[in-house]
Amino acid sequence: MTMKLRKVAIVGTGLVGSSCAFSLINQCVCEEILMIDINEERAKGEAWDITHAVEYMPYKTKVYSAKYEECKDVDAIIITAGAPPKLGQTRLDTLGISAKICRSIVEPIMESGFNGFFILVSNPVDIIAYHVWKLSGLPKNKIIGTGTSVDSARLKTILSEKLEGIDTKSIQAFSMGEHGDSQMVPWSHISVAGEPFLKMIDKNDKLRNINLDEIVTKTAKVGWEIYERKGTTYYGIAAAAIGIIKSIFHDEKRIIPVSAMLNGEYGEENIYTGVPCIIGKNGVEKVIEIEMTEDELVRFKRSNSVLREYMSTIGY
Repeated sequence: MTMKLRKVAIVGTGLVGSSCAFSLINQCVCEEILMIDINEERAKGEAWDITHAVEYMPYKTKVYSAKYEECKDVDAIIITAGAPPKLGQTRLDTLGISAKICRSIVEPIMESGFNGFFILVSNPVDIIAYHVWKLSGLPKNKIIGTGTSVDSARLKTILSEKLEGIDTKSIQAFSMGEHGDSQMVPWSHISVAGEPFLKMIDKNDKLRNINLDEIVTKTAKVGWEIYERKGTTYYGIAAAAIGIIKSIFHDEKRIIPVSAMLNGEYGEENIYTGVPCIIGKNGVEKVIEIEMTEDELVRFKRSNSVLREYMSTIGY
């Protein structure tokens, strides 16, 4: 019997890329991990270091440095390489450089014969996901940006604190739109144990004065608060990226808010943006189109207009 080994390549072996690799071996997601970086010695060092951790993991994973031409039979590629924002910049401000870096990565990968899934982490992730879709020629379901997946985890953490420590897994909540400052939260669809959060506010004196706009702002800004304290974020986004890959490999049909292509959903066309999606063996299998209030839809479209403005700066 011939067994197909699952392979994941990681392009960009800095703190985010190496955290993705460590999450992969921790959770026994695949049998092989290819570490790729313009700095080949860095890729080798990370591969060796992670290999030495495999001894103490439940299953064996082969980890090694590689080149783009070795990606032909890889199942999924995580791209983390990009331009980090400088002081005073937003994620969107890094688009020009990140788009050029992305082209230098995607073109040789496609020349290798790759036909798997791209998982995009590089910022601004929504526009980079669209850029990779254009560059690769692959179907839209195979190009997935991490989008608002980590923002949604941050939102649930904030709500958990407001709700006296209720487990985040018992809270149904997600952010939508840009993975950035303009993201929004569809409060009409946020619930705890099936009870609408807005109804909980009305019934609970401790929650009655809660400021929903402040929560959205805090959700969008907490990544920057981490950035200011430790220089970057990597554990949360790595976990989100691996969660997407697990849902593909195990056909979990899990609903994850990712950056996906919209073709008519929410009245939007030809844009990658953060929306809840069913993620399974075919990648993005369905965009979940929730029925938002008029105000929520306005906020969502406003966020998308921000993305479109920046998309135009690289010719889209």
